[in-house]
Amino acid sequence: MTLRSSDVAGVDMVILPPVRDLGDGFSVRRALPSAHRRMVGPFIFLDQMGPAAFTGGEGLDVRPHPHIGLATVTYLLDGEIMHRDSVGSVQPIRPGEVNWMTAGSGIVHSERTRPELRASGSSLFGLQTWVALPKAQEEIDPSFSHYKADEIPSTEGEGVKLTLVAGTSDGLRSPVRTFSDMVYADIMLQAGARYRLKAEHVERAIYVVEGAIEVAGQSGGFASGELVIFRPDAEIVLIASDGAARLMLVGGEPMAEKRHIYWNFVSSEPERIEQAKADWRAQRFVPVPDEPDFIPLPEDPLPVRYP
Repeated sequence: MTLRSSDVAGVDMVILPPVRDLGDGFSVRRALPSAHRRMVGPFIFLDQMGPAAFTGGEGLDVRPHPHIGLATVTYLLDGEIMHRDSVGSVQPIRPGEVNWMTAGSGIVHSERTRPELRASGSSLFGLQTWVALPKAQEEIDPSFSHYKADEIPSTEGEGVKLTLVAGTSDGLRSPVRTFSDMVYADIMLQAGARYRLKAEHVERAIYVVEGAIEVAGQSGGFASGELVIFRPDAEIVLIASDGAARLMLVGGEPMAEKRHIYWNFVSSEPERIEQAKADWRAQRFVPVPDEPDFIPLPEDPLPVRYP
């Protein structure tokens, strides 16, 4: 994880996430958490998945694994993923749709390529984020919700299209059920188009998915794969500086308590994470129906220290 300096007014830091190759031509960029910034608002995890092109016989195979204390949000730009979980959900997700899975006290899920797509070959490009749950909701019952693309509100004009995945922004409110103040938006800019980033939420960041952007009236810009974190109250104008650009806006009210993260577990209490680790080792989580395989708990090479 690399931190890049920036003299642009209103920018707190710029994170350049490393690329991790998962095999079969599939890679991820993990922008959050980082050594430099653990969270932005309630967002504690941000992965860019792909872009990847699978040939016949290849595909995504994320075996069943557990979560606690968070909600996962899957949003695709290209391709498809088949989601299965321990509350009985079986749901393909496609571009523009939203999968919101509330882990709460504990859930297990898998993410795979359907056999039909695996046989013919397919592509995949998208983002998965984790939203930490407020302390009062950390142990709620697990659940899953799927929203179709035509349910997600958007606004368009002057070369800018904003699709509000979750939360509130720019006069829109997403139907996706959330548990705290937040914004998660997909912003598409035509070449030279401008978007005014407003101070609607305490913490905000832009992840540049495609293209490049700069700030009006200032030198220096930001390229694809960079997470740009802004200072509270900063209102600036972003410009697509080298052709079209696509951005993901994340942010919201920061959590009142520190959050600890280990593997797929998030909690305000380190002891709760230790319990989740013991429960997964002993296979006490409710399993995903008809999926006997699972990802084992990683071995701890050193004693775990919670930040």
